[in-house]
Amino acid sequence: IYNTSVKCLQWWVGNAWHDGCGDNPYLDYPDGTVFCASGPTELVEVTGAGGRVWMDRNLGASQVATSSTDAAAYGDLYQWGRAADGHQCRTSGTTATNATTAVPNAGNSWDGVFITESSSPLDWLTPQDNNLWQGVNGTNNPCPAGFRLPTETEWNTERSSWSSNNAFGAFASPLKLPMAGARNPSNGSPFDVGSYGHYWSSTFSGAVVSYLVFYSNAFMSSDNRANGFSVRCLKD
Repeated sequence: IYNTSVKCLQWWVGNAWHDGCGDNPYLDYPDGTVFCASGPTELVEVTGAGGRVWMDRNLGASQVATSSTDAAAYGDLYQWGRAADGHQCRTSGTTATNATTAVPNAGNSWDGVFITESSSPLDWLTPQDNNLWQGVNGTNNPCPAGFRLPTETEWNTERSSWSSNNAFGAFASPLKLPMAGARNPSNGSPFDVGSYGHYWSSTFSGAVVSYLVFYSNAFMSSDNRANGFSVRCLKD
């Protein structure tokens, strides 16, 4: 078939799509992925201090960070468990209507926009779903094939190897993590851009999810799922 989205001839062999266009980055990502201004995130691997292989940049970033405040390396901001339906784009619109289905479906008013929430448990989805983003084959995994969200333990392994337990150490590490900021769950406005890094894990506890945060300090914290945080993918 001719895929008009990626402008490439594709054919199905066994259990995967193949194409005649050489290395086509669109095919690395799940079907239905909506790419923001920079298009597909280039898939380049880097080995972390713990010996695990990661993507060398945030999802949505156009380059590897050249500094902690390199805007081209910030990438997108995801609500926890959501597919890459366009909501993660930093300039996406907002809606106060909670999703009632986790998987995007054409016609849903909330698809492709940031879902705001100001009441407990501050989730974009009703009811909550703990099966999202769980492993390489997990529902709504936004990472390219063979990659997934890191667990809390995997983030801590990287953090414990940093030269300093703060934003300087995060950038000096093999992952070159920038302070990409976040989006406010109550109104979708950006905050902490250039001063904090907030990176989701796949680990949840009750209504909240564990994430890596760094600024003048660094540690694992937990917060509500309606927040918009960065995603860095780990090879399974």
